[in-house]
Amino acid sequence: MGLDALPTDLLGTWTLTRVVDDRLAGERRDVVGTATLALESPDRVRWSEEGTMTWAGRSVPVSRTLYVDRVGAGWEVSFSDGRPFHPWATGERVGHPCGRDLYTGLIEVAESTWTVEWQASGPEKDYVMRTVHSERR
Repeated sequence: MGLDALPTDLLGTWTLTRVVDDRLAGERRDVVGTATLALESPDRVRWSEEGTMTWAGRSVPVSRTLYVDRVGAGWEVSFSDGRPFHPWATGERVGHPCGRDLYTGLIEVAESTWTVEWQASGPEKDYVMRTVHSERR
């Protein structure tokens, strides 16, 4: 694996640990759970996450589902409702406008782990969210 890893290279269930450093709110939020990448068809991977977010003495369950679809020679990530999110481009920064805010993301794949980092900035958001996926099952 590495810079040119495809979503199909990451199939399975991974341990997920996420840290959200919310500079606007002045707090840190942690998520522990799992991320599962499952092949739905040769051209579609379902990327689902579930876990528990904790901060300031509180905890809540969290979940989301994304899809990664082969489009031409590449792959595109979309939200569960079909809205486009970003291209799958390991080792390259990608952008996603969200209202007046901008998300800048980076997926990096190593031999036994992969990370996703998002930096959100703008009038309504100012945070860094870093997710480490390890221990594939």
